[in-house]
Amino acid sequence: MDQSLDSTYLGFDFSTQQLKAVAIDDDLNVVSEAVVHYDTDLTEFRTSGGVNRDERSHRVTACPLMWIKALDMVMERLKISGLDFATVEAISGGGQQHGSVYWKKGARDALTNLAPSKFLHQQLQDAFALRDSPVWMDSSTTQQCVQLEEAVGGPQKLADLTGSRAYERFTASQIAKIFQTRQENYLNTERISLISSFAASLFLGDYAPIDYSDGSGMNLLDIRTRTWSQECLDACAPNLIEKLGEELVPSWKIIGSISNYFVQRYGFKPECSITAFTGDNPASLIGTCLSESDMAVSLGTSDTAFVWLKHATPTLNGHIFINPLNENEYMGMICFKNGSPTRERIRNQCADCSWDLFNELLNSTPRGNFGNIGFYFDFKEIYPLKVGDYRFNKYNQQIARVSNEVEVRACVEGQFLRFRVHTKNLGFEFGPQSKIIATGGASKNTAILQVLADVFNAPVYIHKKENSACLGSAFTAKFALAKDKMTFTEMVSKYRDQTEVLAATPASDANVVYSAMLQRYQLLEDSLNKNETVQN
Repeated sequence: MDQSLDSTYLGFDFSTQQLKAVAIDDDLNVVSEAVVHYDTDLTEFRTSGGVNRDERSHRVTACPLMWIKALDMVMERLKISGLDFATVEAISGGGQQHGSVYWKKGARDALTNLAPSKFLHQQLQDAFALRDSPVWMDSSTTQQCVQLEEAVGGPQKLADLTGSRAYERFTASQIAKIFQTRQENYLNTERISLISSFAASLFLGDYAPIDYSDGSGMNLLDIRTRTWSQECLDACAPNLIEKLGEELVPSWKIIGSISNYFVQRYGFKPECSITAFTGDNPASLIGTCLSESDMAVSLGTSDTAFVWLKHATPTLNGHIFINPLNENEYMGMICFKNGSPTRERIRNQCADCSWDLFNELLNSTPRGNFGNIGFYFDFKEIYPLKVGDYRFNKYNQQIARVSNEVEVRACVEGQFLRFRVHTKNLGFEFGPQSKIIATGGASKNTAILQVLADVFNAPVYIHKKENSACLGSAFTAKFALAKDKMTFTEMVSKYRDQTEVLAATPASDANVVYSAMLQRYQLLEDSLNKNETVQN
């Protein structure tokens, strides 16, 4: 890399399977990057996919010490890559949402007195009241979810208050379970961090506050007042606000200067700024440079859509977070479990495991698929709560089988129709200037993207750059220092023009075809959820 750079900005992504770091310059060009894979680089923690699973109890956890050791390693790899840490003006980061870290009493003293001669993991190995942290894949807290919803007056009341109904993976239910089943560990906890604020604490050398955006994925934060909900806190555990910290901050806020540990060990300048860290989903919204009228779609293991909302209209089937770029507005998110693996199953069944044949079959059928609509759930979906395949003809009659080409289109159209239904329910409306930014593995498939464009009647763009969460963190680091001089849109306008590539435009009849299907899809989805249909 160019050693003559005057200023760089460093972003980290503490994701489920890896820790990635990216440094950018003032023109938002990537100048250095490094990655540590938990499964292969840190085999002593015996993770699979970055986590440890207990299939019997549905517990899914990861060890905070693994993330700390990964940070030690990624810092060394950044140094080897040629990054001059003295050029870093600010650091930000993101972490997998909902997961929680439990610092034990006395841990703050360890954080504030780190010896530069030693690795972080050597000094913080005894800093936690719980060795293993629950992460977003955990589904062991059904009982606590019911208790929380009952305490506040039902699931819709909780969604109106916190942006989401109770979910097993959300932090509130995880904390409640720990208090109920491991009370001694809870009482020995000095601070509870999200994974994002835990990571920020390492760079700050002190406990970092939770940011509004990641905090609104906990079922504990009132999304309208941007303060902790005492009603929700009381429903989970005693003295919880003391352990979470009263302060909540915007995602772009500078929360202090870098710890002396990093100054002495790696050569950072003492005035290097640390911003609040946020969740990986809000960081991805930033990294895709999403405009207010656009939607970002990640087509991966799960399918996820992000939208920018002026007002909060919570539903039982989506999430509303405080917007990471404007704390007075909101971010809507829809996440469905059945994404690429389901498309791959239909490919294997109908197209001899060939994407080329899959695309031929998809392109051979007309938009609207002769009126056929399909629902394909390999895993119990968030909504409707179903497993199995369900097919309906143009008369809304359930049918057992369809041809291969109809099956392929029914799968893809159905997945995108559900996005359109549920983003609309959150209050998002496409306008004439709206576009879709597609990321994830399936965004490389132009036939799938064409269906996406048609269903939404909007052009679809892809990004030349990957790792939107990590880039979003680096962008946040720069924006935190530049926000008094320019808006975020102004800051990223040139970058967006250079990296967004048009991938698909809607057909002229798309709006007519899919507006009618949209109403039918919602009726059929609701009937599925009411158990009015049977699995094929």
